[in-house]
Amino acid sequence: MARPDAATLTVESDVPGASVFVDREFVGTAPVTLKNVTPGSKRINLSTEGYEGVQRAVQVTPGENTVTLRFKEVRLNTSVGVAHKHGMGGCDGTLRATIDGLAYETSNKGDAFNLPYAQVESFEINYLDKNLRVKQRGGKTWNFTDKAADNADKLFVFHRDVTAARDKLAKGFTAAR
Repeated sequence: MARPDAATLTVESDVPGASVFVDREFVGTAPVTLKNVTPGSKRINLSTEGYEGVQRAVQVTPGENTVTLRFKEVRLNTSVGVAHKHGMGGCDGTLRATIDGLAYETSNKGDAFNLPYAQVESFEINYLDKNLRVKQRGGKTWNFTDKAADNADKLFVFHRDVTAARDKLAKGFTAAR
């Protein structure tokens, strides 16, 4: 007999047959419905061949709960604190990337930008020079360094994540909004 505060959790995916794990325990393949689940915070992980794993923390409440995780969806919302060096001095700010493009937020309004990816001619990391270069199509070039570290680790991760998202979009994945 089901407890009155028990929950039912259904996990769906855009790739049927994906392996479903709830709190690191394999519970079946998508779509899967679990009955008599204790309400509370749960971590759901899905994996399937040919795709990066997806995960989400969810709050399960008494009653029916349905969670849909998508392998073919691209999410991007990342930022890094940067310093921009130019001919006369430099400025500090934040370089942001979303599914729509790159933005540089700084108090120096002449250097700030908001570029859709279609306007980005090049986006390159030079790990040895500790530099991330952004060139606007037919326009300006910005050279960024990590303002908080003497290495390019955060710039490298930022570049890797943006490049991976752009590659997936080019392959027809859906942009998450």
